[in-house]
Amino acid sequence: MLGKQLGVDLGTANVLVYVKGRGIVINEPSIVAVARHSNTIVAVGNEAREMEGRTPDAINVIRPMRHGVIADYLTTEAMLRYLIAKAVGRLSFVKPEVVICAPVGATGVERRAVQEACEAAGARRPVHVIPEPLAAALGARIPIDSPQGHMVVDIGGGRTEAAIISLYGIVVSESVRVAGDRFDEAIVNHVKRRHNLIIGERTAEEVKIAIGSALPLEEELTYEVRGRDQITGLPRSITITAAEVCQALQEPLQAIVGAIRSVFERTPPELVSDIIDHGIVLVGGGAMLRNLDRLITQAVGIPCYVAENPLTCVAMGAGVALEYLELIKRAMPPEEEWAVAL
Repeated sequence: MLGKQLGVDLGTANVLVYVKGRGIVINEPSIVAVARHSNTIVAVGNEAREMEGRTPDAINVIRPMRHGVIADYLTTEAMLRYLIAKAVGRLSFVKPEVVICAPVGATGVERRAVQEACEAAGARRPVHVIPEPLAAALGARIPIDSPQGHMVVDIGGGRTEAAIISLYGIVVSESVRVAGDRFDEAIVNHVKRRHNLIIGERTAEEVKIAIGSALPLEEELTYEVRGRDQITGLPRSITITAAEVCQALQEPLQAIVGAIRSVFERTPPELVSDIIDHGIVLVGGGAMLRNLDRLITQAVGIPCYVAENPLTCVAMGAGVALEYLELIKRAMPPEEEWAVAL
């Protein structure tokens, strides 16, 4: 009996699980609630997110992923065990075959930690680990099987990765620890500095989704923000504008543009020519920020567009990668020691 085949996008903000033949079956936040005294898991994913910032001292809400890599190994393993079991069903006796993604900028130790956590969580050995931009390209249905250059920019929760891909391999890449979480942090800092109001990262994320934009909007949008007054310590509400949020986001946005420029500086001329023809593809949750594609087009002078389903591209690509593991392994540079085991 053959086990299920899974593609896992183990992200800083969300974990997505793709099951072959069924599509994306799990899309939950990378958050775990742990009881401090017994060190047992109280809740995972959506349930744990509801508890964030609202728990008593006895319960600790943890984000076990930082900048796309594992920051808390045991909690990540417990989270993966719960989500894999949920994806394959409790009555499945055959371990699933899993392809999981790791940042292209991750170290060998960080990649092995992802592989070992997934194996310990119930996946069939060996777990195949592939670079995120490669999975994103497969999930976005980019034809990376040809000797032509394609550029993917994956803007996740903790990290942005820009890569040139050709023949199932990454030719040039750049990884920076600036992405969706840094956008939220920039909004928190702006509201604190400008309005003397302390808000949480979850509120900042709501502001980003509601009125965030990489470029000034033609029609001004506003959003009511509630928080704690920095001077009086009492609750207070303010109205924040899209122009303010746009201004607050400029520093992290310029870091992302800088990473894209860095990739072009090291790309062979023939591949640059291909990318001018094909354009730059944006994937990941951060790609959904209004006008980000327009900002990048203006900054680098090359057409840029958002993939059809930017949030699910990496997980879907990880599932699709099971069919191309031999070709992917062939394109891996030996010095990288990527954990694609066949």
